Amino acid sequence: MESLDFKNKTVLVVGGTGGIGNGIARAFKDRQAEACVWGTRPTASDYQDDPDSDLEGLAFEQMDVSDQAALDAYSPSFDRLDVLVLSHGIVMWGGREYQPDNFKRVMDVNVAGVLACCVKFQEMLAASAGTIIILNSVGAFRSNPKLPAYNASKAALESLTRTLALDWAEDGIRVNGIAPGMVPTRMTKVAAEDPKRVAAYVSRVPLGRTGKVENVADLAVFLASPSASYLTGLTIPVEGGRLLT
Repeated sequence: MESLDFKNKTVLVVGGTGGIGNGIARAFKDRQAEACVWGTRPTASDYQDDPDSDLEGLAFEQMDVSDQAALDAYSPSFDRLDVLVLSHGIVMWGGREYQPDNFKRVMDVNVAGVLACCVKFQEMLAASAGTIIILNSVGAFRSNPKLPAYNASKAALESLTRTLALDWAEDGIRVNGIAPGMVPTRMTKVAAEDPKRVAAYVSRVPLGRTGKVENVADLAVFLASPSASYLTGLTIPVEGGRLLT
């Protein structure tokens, strides 16, 4: 296997201030990458009391990916980009996504925001023959109840991953996705802290447990490495076999 050392490489994790995104950013940092994260709060110190967040040693910048004007005006603080990880996303529980404004908000962040970031950094990634990793969900393949926008956004991301991989291969850019099952984080708190929901979920997982952040982070590192240089257009489930049942 090729080296998983990312020394002299720059990684940007959008949504890297907590949960899976933060775990991915730290995994790259631990492998010598210059790891940068984007979050929506004004400063890194605004995350210091968040148990889901560890920004030590990570470069932080505020950005709302649904604000196209802010993205257009952004000037990168780094002079090269090797890996772009899109780990941001929102969900509105309890059937609220059936309201048109809420549906649009979820799609704007989860889909349009991903595409906007990819387009923003296309030239930098082409210059480094870089890679894009789009964090998806098993919701791309199996619907969760009362989450019409979230499920639709994840299905759209699976298609977008394939389209970008096809169109940008000529630029030397690889594009892949990761689709986790239930991983306890701040975003999944509603489900992951409900014992009945967790028990019902685990009962349908052949490996018999929920996922861990490091299960996803390790795959992200692999997909960005030379060992995955012939992989593009894939969205890989990380769900302990849940989709088999």
